[in-house]
Amino acid sequence: MDANTRFAVQDLYNDYAACVDNTKFEAWPDFFTDECIYRIVSRENYDAGLPSSSLMLESRAMLLDRVYGMNETIYHAPYLQRHVISAPRIHSVEGGVIRAEANYVLMGTKLDTPTEVFNTGRYLDTIVTENGKLKFKERICVFDGDLVPNSIVYPI
Repeated sequence: MDANTRFAVQDLYNDYAACVDNTKFEAWPDFFTDECIYRIVSRENYDAGLPSSSLMLESRAMLLDRVYGMNETIYHAPYLQRHVISAPRIHSVEGGVIRAEANYVLMGTKLDTPTEVFNTGRYLDTIVTENGKLKFKERICVFDGDLVPNSIVYPI
């Protein structure tokens, strides 16, 4: 694998985190192909091969609907989030398809409260090139615990 591919994948992860950490949610779907999967699932369910997920979106159109819901219809106490993401581990590059994973720690901060660890886990990603840019064809966020605090509103 060449260094340019490795750096491009790292840039994709960094740009993704910067987008969602800086509440640029309208740009979040741009990180995905039109036909994509974005799934948030507990480690227990993932390891057991169970389909039950905390969130499952199966196209870029569904991601756009989620952004609308986050901004217009979901009632929640606003919070900020901050990702710490490990360097991606690239498992394979075959036929223009990159399979990679990275660990993440996600902190959440609500107004007038201390920052807390909100979620930890790993990303399991399938990445392809579309119009000269790397995009997620599939992003599975496998969180470590069985429970998440309150609810997941923003992208992990």
